[in-house]
Amino acid sequence: MNRVREAARRWLRRSTWRDLTFAGLCIGAIGALIGLAVPGRKKRGAAWIASLLLAAAYVPLMGRFLPFLLGDRMDVEDIYGG
Repeated sequence: MNRVREAARRWLRRSTWRDLTFAGLCIGAIGALIGLAVPGRKKRGAAWIASLLLAAAYVPLMGRFLPFLLGDRMDVEDIYGG
């Protein structure tokens, strides 16, 4: 597993935003194909699991990204009124 992780790190260092966009689109397409393969009676459970995984990944990711997006416009203390 360490070998795969190291290869991914090397690839990320050399990648552009376009490479990462295409990788994200591919992962999304794989998810859609898997979703189409889930039997109808189990889609609700699969949707809940996918929603929980999305929230678990998206919230921390945006938490790390928002300071870069906001830049100097807002300090963390300003959010809490301090």
